[in-house]
Amino acid sequence: MSAYALLARAWGAEVRGWDRARTPYLEQLEGIDVEISDEPSGPPDGWEAFVSTAFAGRIPGKTRAELLAELVSLRDSIVVAGAHGKTTTSSMIAFCLERLGRDPAWLIGADVPQLGGNAGTGEGWLVVEGDESDRTIAELRPRIAVVTNVDLDHHATFGSRAEVAELFDGWLASVPAVVRGEELPPYDGPLAIAGAHNRRNAASALAALELAGVSREEAIGVLAEFRGAARRLEHRGDAGSVAVYDDYAHHPAEIAATLDALRNGEGGRLLVLFQPHLYSRTRHLARELADSLAAADIVAVTDVYPAREESIEGVTGKLVVDALADRRPGMLVGWTPSVEDGVRFLVDLVQAGDRVVTIGAGDVDRAAGALLETLG
Repeated sequence: MSAYALLARAWGAEVRGWDRARTPYLEQLEGIDVEISDEPSGPPDGWEAFVSTAFAGRIPGKTRAELLAELVSLRDSIVVAGAHGKTTTSSMIAFCLERLGRDPAWLIGADVPQLGGNAGTGEGWLVVEGDESDRTIAELRPRIAVVTNVDLDHHATFGSRAEVAELFDGWLASVPAVVRGEELPPYDGPLAIAGAHNRRNAASALAALELAGVSREEAIGVLAEFRGAARRLEHRGDAGSVAVYDDYAHHPAEIAATLDALRNGEGGRLLVLFQPHLYSRTRHLARELADSLAAADIVAVTDVYPAREESIEGVTGKLVVDALADRRPGMLVGWTPSVEDGVRFLVDLVQAGDRVVTIGAGDVDRAAGALLETLG
């Protein structure tokens, strides 16, 4: 919502807002009055209110999705969707347009360090990372649409992969120009970010840029300089000789891509700290990981930093290695660690040259910082 606020103001709207707590996202809203309180006082008379999903039903107003649909309708837009890779692909597109002087605007679901944040307010193309998780992407009407891939991810919304494909097919039928990433060969040119998945993302980005009037030759020269969005293999620091990374992947395919990219780099063992995105999927994800990582160089796959203390089928949300026990003997099955225990566990395991990657959502973000502080 903070990104939407920035763009709406840049395009001529008078903007103010409310939030329950002050977050880093509010720091970029200089000059916009944001009320911080447990309950909002309500918008002034004559103002149009838009409410984030987190407060839907509590506060009257239109939805976040309706605001995004309005913003997309006001500008020539490129919307990027797909189960995996949409953050990186939309970042690549915005980065190339910006570096080539095309003055884009962008709304991306992660900070892009080389672009200075998750939102841009230029006068050119609007690049948007779409969201199929609640089906609201179907309301967006861009000139160019990109679907990086089709996969079943958001189980609370979709019952099968076929449902996901049906949503995308219906949406794309109303879009003038379409890129389907799964139909493209991976990009084989110079690229600063590792991993086969990023070569597929680059292929989608280049196809979209060509549709937007950027020649492939122009785009390739700039794309080589792109170093990634903060949500994909963010390097938090180096504690002595132990490199620590952070990744927000929560689907087995995304996790496999992350680990593949790390294995292709230099360094020793991988220690993986994993937290599931949805606790109802803890055991399901653990079993899938047991199959896909059976021969991998994984020291441990654990969930040490839970966002909440829910019990799901006997799993507290603190440890997912029970389903891996037969593949990884001696992995402390049944242990219920505290944050402090978890940090000590990680510190005891890491060795010189090791790389630690934290994968997940929520409080797992604390893992990299805690580990660096302890090892430092």
